[in-house]
Amino acid sequence: MAATFDVAVVGLGAAGSATLQALARRRIRVIGLDRFHPPHPRGSSHGRSRVIREAYYESPVYVPLVQRAYQEWARIARDTGRALLHQTGGLMIGPAQGELVAGALRSAKTHGLPHQLLRADEIRRQFPVFNPGEGVIGLLEPRAGFLQPEECVAGCLELAARHGATIRTGTAVSRWSRSGEGLRLECDTGDINCGRAVLAAGPWLPALLGEAALPLTVERQVMYWFAPVAGAARFAPDRCPVFLWEWEPGRFFYGIPDHGHGFKAALHHEGLGVSPDTVDRNVGAEEVEAMRALLRRTIPDAPGELREAAVCLYTNTPDQHFILGPHPAEPRIVLASACSGHGFKFASAIGEVIAELVVAGKSELDLGAFAPGRFGEREK
Repeated sequence: MAATFDVAVVGLGAAGSATLQALARRRIRVIGLDRFHPPHPRGSSHGRSRVIREAYYESPVYVPLVQRAYQEWARIARDTGRALLHQTGGLMIGPAQGELVAGALRSAKTHGLPHQLLRADEIRRQFPVFNPGEGVIGLLEPRAGFLQPEECVAGCLELAARHGATIRTGTAVSRWSRSGEGLRLECDTGDINCGRAVLAAGPWLPALLGEAALPLTVERQVMYWFAPVAGAARFAPDRCPVFLWEWEPGRFFYGIPDHGHGFKAALHHEGLGVSPDTVDRNVGAEEVEAMRALLRRTIPDAPGELREAAVCLYTNTPDQHFILGPHPAEPRIVLASACSGHGFKFASAIGEVIAELVVAGKSELDLGAFAPGRFGEREK
């Protein structure tokens, strides 16, 4: 006989684990399911560090969500005793009229966020690791920093279990179907009956959508950790901010200071389209050399010995905004995924708003920009 729960959460990465603990704290009879054993390195919620920033260049609509995320990460850290968030400040670097700096400035002004604009020479003087060319400026925001993703996921799962959630790992969900007034999830370790379900499966979400042909793509991304060539102390979190750099129009890379494993750098997008089950997780020498070449131009002391390279997956929407809300064909299912490579920082808040949607049918935050039904028939 299939086990029965009020809610099932499918996928226990960043969004799923946060949703599971948020529902468990509300005393919902909930089960969390994951095909692997999170925190794991096969999806989108790993990599030792993930940027969190407030002056959000993508759109001012994200700022209230990330502000709630700061509050929730602080609560999760307090409740678990884990160090999750490290504030270093954040530097957005690029042309004054470029997508990055102009967008970050728009969000900062819209929401009255503290920030400082720096000329190229001021960036070089204040943060000597960076080598911006003339005509480039920076927007410095004080609250930015980085999260430790594996600790974040583990902390959320710890809280979920503490509050009574059932957690079943090593369990793949192949499909869902309607069953009476609820849903039935077909799992390789035994089926689950539930009143409602949350699909937070990241790159495995497209295979679980059923009747909703949302226009999602999965993209292979590579993260690199280097030992600096020189001036290693200048790459430490107390002297080097997290950063995002528009190095050519519409092209971005980011970096995170060395907090014990090397200086981290990665391109933002530009990866190959892949399947999560067949993606090549090996990183080639030509990929490493391409990143070294970019760093030699912009952060010359960074690309020393390669300490590690790892693959992660972005699940993208055409507009690069999230999918948070009811399944277009089944209102008993809520979707929490497709964060287009910039969602980890929001996960603690996403867990809360998804729990609100499940329990009350609405959230106190405006989620209109993230509605799954926004694509319509034209983009299916």
